[in-house]
Amino acid sequence: MSAFPLEHALNLAWVLLGAFLVMFMQVGFAMMETGFTRAKNAVNTMAMNMIVYPVGVLGFWLCGFGLMLGGTHGWPTLGAALAPAREISLHIGEHSYGILGAGKFALVSVANDPVNLAMFLFAAMFMDTAATIPTGAMAERWRFLPFLAYGLFMSMFLYPLYGNWVWGGGWLAQMGANLGLGHGHVDFAGSSVVHMTGGVTALAGAIVLGPRVGKYRRDETVAAIPGHNLPMAMVGTLILAFGWFGFNTASTLNATDGRIAVVASNTLLSSSAGAIAALATAWYLSRRPDIGMACNGMLGGLVAITAPCAFVGPATAVLIGALAGPLVFLVVGLLERRLRIDDPVGAIAVHGACGAWGALALGLFADGSYGEGWNGVAGPVRGLLFGDARQLLAQLIGVVCNAIVVFALAYGFFRLLDRVMGNRVPSEVEWTGLDSLEMGSQAYPHA
Repeated sequence: MSAFPLEHALNLAWVLLGAFLVMFMQVGFAMMETGFTRAKNAVNTMAMNMIVYPVGVLGFWLCGFGLMLGGTHGWPTLGAALAPAREISLHIGEHSYGILGAGKFALVSVANDPVNLAMFLFAAMFMDTAATIPTGAMAERWRFLPFLAYGLFMSMFLYPLYGNWVWGGGWLAQMGANLGLGHGHVDFAGSSVVHMTGGVTALAGAIVLGPRVGKYRRDETVAAIPGHNLPMAMVGTLILAFGWFGFNTASTLNATDGRIAVVASNTLLSSSAGAIAALATAWYLSRRPDIGMACNGMLGGLVAITAPCAFVGPATAVLIGALAGPLVFLVVGLLERRLRIDDPVGAIAVHGACGAWGALALGLFADGSYGEGWNGVAGPVRGLLFGDARQLLAQLIGVVCNAIVVFALAYGFFRLLDRVMGNRVPSEVEWTGLDSLEMGSQAYPHA
């Protein structure tokens, strides 16, 4: 194989470096979720975060990458792709609407193609982030065997389906070229594709699984079930914030794109604004500085800026994060008290609600400074406040589609899984702890 031109080699290295940083986020998720849950379930919670990684990677290798990006011919900044691409499409009138990729399964056709292999690694790490989100919302009562089945379902089908529609040239991306709706549904690094998909799946799973034993008392009061190691959760949050720089900046797929600095600065600012806004909201309403809520506010700011990070300026990034922080607090309360949905770590609020907000924020605030030719539409990406109301409509359609399709498929899958093998551990296992009775080991045997 001949050497790549220097620019393409540099871009490949940049994408791979970003993928490595996103992989390190798995450590952050594991520590954050384990810290927010109880000591008697620490091994189980940590194990789900570890095992979803190899299960998801193998499922994505076997099927998911092909369904998601099998119809993508290449990524010009990385060089010429060598493998053929095929997309299953619906043809309505003069337009074609992509539904699913139909090539590159098990990487057989791209085994010697650096461009596709780099994108497989990068995309697999994003998929793993989405797959990890429900492990927090469903922690402390989920059986390990159905969890493994879920890992394959998420990596092989559910995540690739919506991912194809937005990033694989599918119909949501084509709404601009086909229907004149801005540039189609735009998501720079995954507010809707990664985080909302994971959050909506977590919502469906938590509903099917039901609340933890003791969460809701007979007198209708809600019991607080604090995690066992808040410092661990804080360290996990900071690891996630660090890895997020790879998540967002490497999504340029171009190491020479000066927009990298804007993306990185916006990521930093939104996360900081989200943390402080959530802390202030919790402090004002509950009269105490809730550091756990500050952690989730920081993550909410990161999730919200992930879609618009390349299309807005620093002041707008602060605004997006500042609104994400209180949104996390309010949605956590709504789910826990009004809807009685038990989410031990706040994953549904952080990833689902803030993922939707991030996608919509792009449709509001994209300022026309970036995105020339995005999704094959001439001109830069502009939101409602900068002259393109149709871009906001495209973002709204993408969010509603995610909420309906992903939730319906996830809910149906978890219901089916419940009938076939049962999702939940017996109550005596939950009372005693999943570590000793489900996993056969304990995190703190001498405690």
